[in-house]
Amino acid sequence: MAELAERTDQPAPRTLFGHPIGLANLFGVELWERFSFYGMLTILGYYLYYSLTDGGLALPKATATGIVGAYGGLVYLSTVLGGWVADRLLGMERTVLYGGVVVMCGHIALALLPGLTGVAVGLVLIALGSGALKANASSLLGTLYAEGDPRRDGGFTLFYLGINLGAFIGPLITGLLQTHLGFHYGFGAAAIGMALGLAQYVAFRRNLGEHGRAVPHPLSRNQFWRMAVATAVVVAVVVIAFLVGVIKLANLSQVTTGIIVVASISYFAVMLNSPKVDALERTRVRAFIPLFIANAVFWSLFQQIFTVLAVYSDERMNWSIFGWTAPSNWIGSIEPVWIILLSPLFALMWTKLGRRAPTTPRKFAYGVIGMGVAFLLFLPMAATTGRAVPALVVMAIMAVFAVSELMLSPIGLSVTTQLAPNAFRAQMMALYFFSVGLGTAMSGVLARYYDEEHEFAYFGILGAAAIVVGLVVWGLAPRISRLMEGVH
Repeated sequence: MAELAERTDQPAPRTLFGHPIGLANLFGVELWERFSFYGMLTILGYYLYYSLTDGGLALPKATATGIVGAYGGLVYLSTVLGGWVADRLLGMERTVLYGGVVVMCGHIALALLPGLTGVAVGLVLIALGSGALKANASSLLGTLYAEGDPRRDGGFTLFYLGINLGAFIGPLITGLLQTHLGFHYGFGAAAIGMALGLAQYVAFRRNLGEHGRAVPHPLSRNQFWRMAVATAVVVAVVVIAFLVGVIKLANLSQVTTGIIVVASISYFAVMLNSPKVDALERTRVRAFIPLFIANAVFWSLFQQIFTVLAVYSDERMNWSIFGWTAPSNWIGSIEPVWIILLSPLFALMWTKLGRRAPTTPRKFAYGVIGMGVAFLLFLPMAATTGRAVPALVVMAIMAVFAVSELMLSPIGLSVTTQLAPNAFRAQMMALYFFSVGLGTAMSGVLARYYDEEHEFAYFGILGAAAIVVGLVVWGLAPRISRLMEGVH
């Protein structure tokens, strides 16, 4: 009885709508980080290729879209570094905080430093900071729920809502500021957004308690200095490669793509040949290979919202809607609206279907096929010239983008964790982010082949290729499911 009295005297944990109070903190910081990330990304390509008189840097369009793709790929590469920093140096909670600070500094650099200097400093800082924050915010959220907690899926759904709210609002604000005041005001708004996210994170940091504070595998002093030397060597190699012309702005997306491909093959080879991986786990790693490829193909088309479709929006779309003309740089805000509207319907559908829902390989196949269909829907407009494509038509096509994303994206991390070998869980998560980064970098590589004169071939070939990949995955789905050994 004394024990019972002692337990009932303890205050109940604070909650928000039935969820751990720390969810609000992470929801806020992720919303504002995505606000700043997508707000900057939606005007970055224009800043790079617009003429000097229009406030841009007058780079060739192919180079500009390549830089955007390479930057996106580097963000996902840096998630691996962010996970390592949390595991060995700072812990998840502090890595989220410091990652946000680095992101804010990157946006400030873009807003204040002129020319390519600001672009280089800003994008490197934002890529590193976003990787650190993105890699750890969702993991930190997971620690707020006990194993088997029925609220867990609902918490991640709310977290995903915050991501899409930020992705929707960010381009609206930065796009308006860029249109009426100039690019640097848009970049400044992104910095302010990240500052607001950090302010609320620090103000309510106590709500996270001790979650994510521990450093799971801290480095020894000798290991720290070895890593510092290795980091300095890598930085020196990259700088020298730029100075001698091996890496240049024109091939940045190709180099990024190559790095991710090599890293991915290395990770797969290590896992498939490691004695720490048993036969069942090795089979599941093999099952992940076609999903990795399908995911990369999906994102190589989807992320063209910020490369090819940014140019398309500026040069081919008529943004006059019921007598009012919207800024062309709002192209990045359309798809998140569809995600917000359709997510509850998909959640209800999967719940109703239960075990009758498509298997994970089939969902991946449908997502890739959907993206291929979305690209083919641009073909009827290829016969037009100038700014003749109605914005409402593209808004409808963006709904197909959203349906395809909802088929594939929400389950990506979940299935990766289920297929991961016990000894290589972190490396398997890295492979998932590599697949997204590979697709994002490829969106910059592919964008080099886009121009208005060859629009029909561009959208037709990529759309058809994606559908073929999706159909292959669909056909292989029963075999992939068998290799997954019980993972639905």
